[in-house]
Amino acid sequence: MKADARAEAARAVAAVLSGRSLEDALAACPPFPDARDKAFVRVLASAVLRDWRALDALIRRMVQRPPQPLVSALLAVGLTQLRSLDTADHAAVSATVDATRPLGVPKARGLVNAILRRYQRERSALEAGLPRVWLPPWLADAIRADWGDQASEVMSQSRVPGPMTLRVNRRRLSRQAAADRLTTDGHAVRALEGLSDALVLDQAVDVAALPGFAEGWLSVQDASAQRAADVLAPRDGERILDACAAPGGKTAHLLERADVEVTALDVDAGRLDRVGQTLDRLGLRARLVAADAGAPEAWWDGEPFDAILLDAPCSGTGVIRRHPDIPWLRRPADLPRLADIQRRLLDALWPLVRPGGRLVYATCSILTAENAGLVGPWSKAHPDASPRPFGGWGQPAGPGRRIQPGGDYDGFFYTAFEK
Repeated sequence: MKADARAEAARAVAAVLSGRSLEDALAACPPFPDARDKAFVRVLASAVLRDWRALDALIRRMVQRPPQPLVSALLAVGLTQLRSLDTADHAAVSATVDATRPLGVPKARGLVNAILRRYQRERSALEAGLPRVWLPPWLADAIRADWGDQASEVMSQSRVPGPMTLRVNRRRLSRQAAADRLTTDGHAVRALEGLSDALVLDQAVDVAALPGFAEGWLSVQDASAQRAADVLAPRDGERILDACAAPGGKTAHLLERADVEVTALDVDAGRLDRVGQTLDRLGLRARLVAADAGAPEAWWDGEPFDAILLDAPCSGTGVIRRHPDIPWLRRPADLPRLADIQRRLLDALWPLVRPGGRLVYATCSILTAENAGLVGPWSKAHPDASPRPFGGWGQPAGPGRRIQPGGDYDGFFYTAFEK
């Protein structure tokens, strides 16, 4: 049976709600003859996840008992087309009803048709009083506690997809030369003030369509992630550890910035392969080590590092706008578990920094428990860790700075300590 975009979007949504990442779920989709169908699956699934609380409440209003997960996901796909996408109503209804067969739930055809048509008739009444906050209540409460008056904007901006941002490989060409090449090829771009290697595309495209990507002139990397190289500030001749390196964007950026010796470490050997592929494309070299950064006795040669970048495992709440599955994959119990990992990594890596050297701690989290609330007490327990000031962007947050998600930037946190 031919693959159906709406059926595959429903499968992806159901998979996320059962604990699987959206990327993994989309990777499991069968091939489509037309690449536009594959892209439509992502658009549909992402739109559903960004509105799941309201969609779930809406479905429950119209059914006597909750349908099985695949049917609920398909209803959400149909309702999303009627509520927020440009699909014509008649096409949205008929195509979603038809998707019951390739989805393997043909007996739900009548239910799906009835629910979608009822929504068309009673839209105004059914929409009244739906949840206004799209995030799970526990996460919304945590953001309110940490961001105060800014919380509403943080949550609303986390629902808006971020732009496609490029990093220019300064070893190959200047940012202006890259911008000129992209413009000539029909891609509208703009330079991002305050980030010397960043270009923002007006319209996201398939990365393979970018001139110079295959040759290693360009990489895709969010603006906030590009801050890492500025905060660590690599200098020629230094020995640097990127402690949680995969997928390799920050490792590559450090090597593009200076003639340094980098050890790229990651606990996942499969993900470390991606680091190697990234470096090969860019014409860069690093020492790749598959090991646990928290157990240096198994991999460290005893020679201190001039600088360590610890982009720590975290909740990912700062990049929800790019990964709308995150709110539905995280649980409140994840935060203390992640904090334990983050402290363990800090404790294990700090002794590896030479006197006068530095350690940069970063997360793509917007939650204080993983950021200022963690590194503040940690630094007080380590008198030889002196906060290293930096600024001109973001907001002060304990011994570091945080970046609010929205516009050109994902949510991020950085702090640096000098020994």
